Amino acid sequence: MPSFGRLGKILLGLAVSAGLLVYFFWDVDLGVVGARLRETLWTYLALSVGLGFVSIWLRAVRWYYLFPPGARPSHLFRALMIGYMGNNLLPLRAGELVRVYVVTRRGQRFGTAVATVVVERVLDGLSVGLIVAALLLVVPVPASVRWSIVVFLLVDLAGIVVLVAIAAAPAACRRLIQWLFRRVGWLEHRLLGLLDTMIEGLRGVQAAGHTGPIVAYSVGIWLVLALSFWTALHAAHLDLPLAAAWTLLAFLGLGVSLPSSPGFVGVIQAATVLALALFAVPRTEALSFSLLLHASQFFPITIVGLLYLLVEQVSLAEATRGAVAPSER
Repeated sequence: MPSFGRLGKILLGLAVSAGLLVYFFWDVDLGVVGARLRETLWTYLALSVGLGFVSIWLRAVRWYYLFPPGARPSHLFRALMIGYMGNNLLPLRAGELVRVYVVTRRGQRFGTAVATVVVERVLDGLSVGLIVAALLLVVPVPASVRWSIVVFLLVDLAGIVVLVAIAAAPAACRRLIQWLFRRVGWLEHRLLGLLDTMIEGLRGVQAAGHTGPIVAYSVGIWLVLALSFWTALHAAHLDLPLAAAWTLLAFLGLGVSLPSSPGFVGVIQAATVLALALFAVPRTEALSFSLLLHASQFFPITIVGLLYLLVEQVSLAEATRGAVAPSER
């Protein structure tokens, strides 16, 4: 039975997803949506799915370089696929901890694996921030959307400043936390634990010979993912410029930061409609495409992830329990 706090987060995510679905599908002709889906160009969609798997493989290679020298983690692509499957099926993005559990079963320290995932999320936030900043320069964004993008960029910039400070002066950061929060013991303890996690996670980034591959694979991840979205657009007969794929990537990057149900239901639909509206795509066509894109991301990853779970000879329930137990200590 989840704790009261976890249950509240789960219910909030479900409410957000349900609200977005109702709002965007309220007056849409589902018959037209079905007709659009039947016109799908399956060759383009298969290419999109294939490129999606390539981007995950690139993530797995980059993840290797986020571990400190000498760690030598293995089967990272398998762990990523299981983790993404977990995000599709479990609440609160529990797949992130599930993939950590898979890696620790092969000899890696739990704390080190968690630290690499935290740094990975920061790198992804930085990448999305750069894409969003470029988007503001090349695509006319309505004022109603622009303010939320600016807020995201400010938060992203603050995160980068914190990350640089931790990398450059970890001891000073520790003293600052102790000075600011010494009267709030539980918060001081939690922040110091988070600081230790970030210091551990940055060991891989700072290692000689790791920075170049991390940057190169990060660029590759997002380039391939943009091409995946672009070919998916063509599969839906939306012959839009590559800028539309980057815009979609930026809006989805912003959207998945919101609370949602497992698999980001509702959030993906809302982000897709808002992104494609900038290219004059009607809501019905955008929603049809959002369902196509979502299905092409959800089902292949979930199926492959479940197959890898069988190969690992572990159940999803066991992986979830094994992942949550160390994180609560």
